[in-house]
Amino acid sequence: MGIVLAVLLIAGVAAAVALGRDSKAGGDSGTAAKTVRGVIGSEKAEFFADPDTVKALAAKGFTVRTETSGSWAMDRLPLKGYDFAFPGSKAPADELSRSAEARGGPLRPFYSPLVVVAHRNAAEVLAANGLARLRAEGGNSVGGGSKWATRGTLLMGPYLAAAEDDRTWQQLKGASGHAELSGTVFITSTDPVTSNSGALYLAAASYVADGGRVATDARDVERTAPLMRKLVQVQGAQQTSSDAPFRDFISGVGNPLVLVYESQVASLLLSSQRQEIGDLVVLYPDTTVSSDHTLVPLTDHGRELGELLSTDPVLRKLAVRHGFRPQGAAAEFTAATAGHTAYIDQRLTGVRQAPVPTAELLRSMARQARG
Repeated sequence: MGIVLAVLLIAGVAAAVALGRDSKAGGDSGTAAKTVRGVIGSEKAEFFADPDTVKALAAKGFTVRTETSGSWAMDRLPLKGYDFAFPGSKAPADELSRSAEARGGPLRPFYSPLVVVAHRNAAEVLAANGLARLRAEGGNSVGGGSKWATRGTLLMGPYLAAAEDDRTWQQLKGASGHAELSGTVFITSTDPVTSNSGALYLAAASYVADGGRVATDARDVERTAPLMRKLVQVQGAQQTSSDAPFRDFISGVGNPLVLVYESQVASLLLSSQRQEIGDLVVLYPDTTVSSDHTLVPLTDHGRELGELLSTDPVLRKLAVRHGFRPQGAAAEFTAATAGHTAYIDQRLTGVRQAPVPTAELLRSMARQARG
């Protein structure tokens, strides 16, 4: 009897262990991480690589693998096998939605306006010559010469007029004492044929140059093409991402005026690297285009990820940490940047949004600008 009971006990334990394994396997299969692949603009690479983002996504059952690409080059990639594409604005996303088999409409979890970062000497010279207005740290507007100016407004009309006339720094009053300010006055931007920020720069510039009209046909594009060529060709070789020019600027090399995303500045301010800012002045163009980071879902899992990025409080908070403004709620960004308003214009005061031409016309504008 004892032997029989022992055998039964062993069999019962073995069955329980097997049942536990089966139950555990079944539970794991229900909560196993969904591995999704996506192609993203490089400006979002640090957000997805952040260990806290990885952890927050894992808590929701996602493992995200990303590769970077210029936003306007994504439609030329073989997207089979990807779950989502995440360019930096609506126009390339709309084009991707048409060319790829998107699962529903695009989602826009967060956005960032374009800004121009300048070294203080350059910003003060622009202000002294009517191309910018600077705001003193205490909030008062100054015309130039204030060592406290850390934020201001780039006056697009006067700036484009200077570009049209091929103005040089040497022709601007106040520049003679600064050896680093020489040659033609221009803003470093990215390649508009492949990069989102470069294309949006042309969209805003062409809108201002054409008297506040958005290009609607080839004739409109032709009308501003000579000036767009000047804005681009004076730069020589261009990067396909705003990350490298911004890092060069922070390192103290390169051009004194660089077009970047506000998110890049905000991310630096919110990180432990604030000591790297140096003599940075943030110029908000009085006419600009906000970059609506737009996720195109290519599979159901891609759509789930996009919805999660849009609604999950933890992920929205992490997006703010990386400088992005979540869609639909200014409070999160305002609270996070409350200590950095010397540089960040939380309300985008006096900043006008320029309409963006269709993707086809903006591509044509970029190709003509590149020559």
